[in-house]
Amino acid sequence: MTEEEARAHPFPHSREDAKSAEKTPDTPQTRAPAYKLAFADNDFLLREELRAVRLQLELLKPQMILDERGIESTVVMFGGARIPAPEHVDQARTETLAGLSKYYQEAYQFAKLMTERSLESYGREFVICTGGGPGVMEAGNRGAHDAGGQSIGLGIVLPHEQAPNEFVTPDLSFNFHYFAIRKMHFLLRARAITVFPGGFGTLDELFETLTLIQTGRMKPVPILLFGQEFWDKMINWEALADAGTISAEDLNLFRYVETADEAVEIIDNFDPNACD
Repeated sequence: MTEEEARAHPFPHSREDAKSAEKTPDTPQTRAPAYKLAFADNDFLLREELRAVRLQLELLKPQMILDERGIESTVVMFGGARIPAPEHVDQARTETLAGLSKYYQEAYQFAKLMTERSLESYGREFVICTGGGPGVMEAGNRGAHDAGGQSIGLGIVLPHEQAPNEFVTPDLSFNFHYFAIRKMHFLLRARAITVFPGGFGTLDELFETLTLIQTGRMKPVPILLFGQEFWDKMINWEALADAGTISAEDLNLFRYVETADEAVEIIDNFDPNACD
C-alpha cells in the first residue's frame, strides 16, 4: 500500500502544498516571512517559542523510523570516545588510554555476539545502539557491522566538527540537538546497558540510568560495567553506601564484567526481581 493509499482523509498532502507554494507569483506579499507555510519556515521553527515543538519532533523522528524498521529492543553501549583501537594504540594520548584499548576489542566482540543473536530475530531484538562516535562507540558499531547486522548511532551536535563513525547503519544514524531527548532514545528500547571506561559523558549516562532504576522510573535491566579496576579507581561505591547516601541494595543495580562472554552470560540469565 502506498502512502497516498494509506491516507485516511481527502485533503491535499502537506508536501504537495509546499511545492505549490514555491510556484507562487513573486510579490511583496509572497516575499514577506508571514506568508511562508509554518511547517516549511525554518526561521519560524527555530524561534525560542517553538522549543516545545522541536523537542517533540526530535522525539518523534527516531521513534517513527525505528518503529518502521521493526526494531523492538536494543543493547546500549556507553564508553569513552578516546579509547583507541588496538591497531592505533600508539596514538593514545596517555599510557592509561593505551592500556584501556583492550576494552575496544571487548566492545567489538560483545557487539558481534549480540548482533549474531539479533539476526535470529531478523534484526528486531538486541540491536546494538551507541552514541555513533569514535572509540568504544565505533567498536560497537563495527562489531555489529562485521557480524552482518545493523546498529544504531545516536549522535549529537557538538561545537567541533564531527561525523558518525563509518560502521553505523546509515538509515539508523541519527543526530540530536537536545541531550535529554537523546538520552530518552538510548533507554526507551534498552534490554541491557553496557558501560565501558570513559569520561564525563559516560559517567553522566551511567548515573542517569542508575538513578532511573533506583527510583523506580525505569524497569531493571542488566547494567554491566566493563573493567572493575577502572571503575573502582573512579568511584568508591561502598563509601556511598557506608555514608547512607545510597542504600546497600543499590550496589546490586550493576555488575562488573571483564569480557564479552561474561556480559552475554549475565544478560542471558538476568532476573529483574533480583534488583528489587
